[in-house]
Amino acid sequence: MKKYVWLIGIFAAINANAQTDSTDLMATLEKGSNSNTGKTPLKVFISQKLINANTVEVLAKGHMEFKVQHNFGDVGGSNGGIQRFYGLDNASDIKIGFQVGLTDKLNILAARTRGGGQVQQMWELALKYQLMQQRLNDPAHPLSITLFANSVVSTQPKNVNAGNENSYVSTGDRMSYFAQLIMARKFGGVSIQLNPSFVRRNFVQVDDEKNIFALGGAVRLPLSKKFVLIADYFHPFRSSASRNALKARGVKLYDTFGIGFEIKTPGHIFHLNFTNATNLLENRFIPRTFTTWEQGQFRWGFTIGRDFIIFRDKRK
Repeated sequence: MKKYVWLIGIFAAINANAQTDSTDLMATLEKGSNSNTGKTPLKVFISQKLINANTVEVLAKGHMEFKVQHNFGDVGGSNGGIQRFYGLDNASDIKIGFQVGLTDKLNILAARTRGGGQVQQMWELALKYQLMQQRLNDPAHPLSITLFANSVVSTQPKNVNAGNENSYVSTGDRMSYFAQLIMARKFGGVSIQLNPSFVRRNFVQVDDEKNIFALGGAVRLPLSKKFVLIADYFHPFRSSASRNALKARGVKLYDTFGIGFEIKTPGHIFHLNFTNATNLLENRFIPRTFTTWEQGQFRWGFTIGRDFIIFRDKRK
């Protein structure tokens, strides 16, 4: 627990210096969602990420979000159960990151992820750009559409044993890339989203594919003013040759499904998640999810984000 003390200190400092922005934040998050007239922009989601899926939303200019994501170990199965406190004794993956609104449409993201498999110590740099925002009573803006793209590098020591995912030959082997088109619409209080995705890994094991397309989806269903049900799902499309070759080697890969609850508090957004994904980065969980809900290989997880204003747009 000592290694998390500094995180608590950061959140405490942020909270102490940004309480005056809490009202502004929640007003921004909910802006337009209760309006019934005019062509008001809608916030389809209030968070930048649900469980595994990015959302269509971006931060306003001058806002910065500090986010911590954590996946624990298996709840059940051979690696779970009471002997491992239903996964809470172990950490599958941890991610700490920042997202900054450079403009009202363009955000930059930087994060460090521990990694939940052979590839670890990953650094992420990403851009998120909103092409369109859904508006009330405006047929010209029926959807919110956003582009997301990242570049990830692993800085872990090379595995000298050949045949592993981290048996890098060159610096380029440490790189992976992810691109996503995010489309979402709000129907009353319910938000629905599609995430067509592409993953490129420069180095893979035998019989695996470097390029993988996937289709993701997400939903947000309010249960009360403060509690919201959230869920997302990803299905990767592999060639039959790759699937058969991996199956012959005893490698079973699964689609990623997550479900959880979103809890809103002034200035913070907290997610309590359950997912069969061990990794937090799309570059990893889309092509490399080996755990399945059917065998109890799902895990607790949480996401907590603190949005605060680092500079104000003088034009506003």
